[in-house]
Amino acid sequence: MDIRPDDAILDLGAGTGRNACLMRRYLSEQGRIVGLDIGPEMLAQAQRRCRRFANVTFEKQRVEEPLPYEEEFDKVFISFVLHGFIQEDRLRIIANARRALRPGGHFLILDYNEFDLARSPWPVRFAFRRIECPLASDFVRRDWRAILQEQGFGDFQAHRYYFGYVRLLAARKMLLAE
Repeated sequence: MDIRPDDAILDLGAGTGRNACLMRRYLSEQGRIVGLDIGPEMLAQAQRRCRRFANVTFEKQRVEEPLPYEEEFDKVFISFVLHGFIQEDRLRIIANARRALRPGGHFLILDYNEFDLARSPWPVRFAFRRIECPLASDFVRRDWRAILQEQGFGDFQAHRYYFGYVRLLAARKMLLAE
């Protein structure tokens, strides 16, 4: 994620706060993390997990609804959340991320990579049918670089994991002149 010591990071769908605490390791006291989630149990776990860090806070907020942030963050991170929404809400989340980012800031999506589910090995097909929500099948069929580019992002970098089925996709908020 190339976290810098003074970065401001927005964690969409922060869950138990595990990722926020991991990211916090790279920050100085000038950096900060704001995690958003809607689950009271998740927020309670996140607050307990990160309570010793004054620069890590959590708020109860739906990530697909308008957020109060405008060019406040250097990075917006979302981990295994986006695939669980319908496409219209995904686009709202992307718009929230763009609005929250400073010019040149990075949107980082850790989620499934694009792939053809029908041509995948049977364990992958089994997992998607038995474990994953139906929206995940729609998510893996979409061209996320093209979608993000339409929403004003560019300079993509991708890191693939788990035989290419999972990816960290980083995209920079493009300036209007770019």
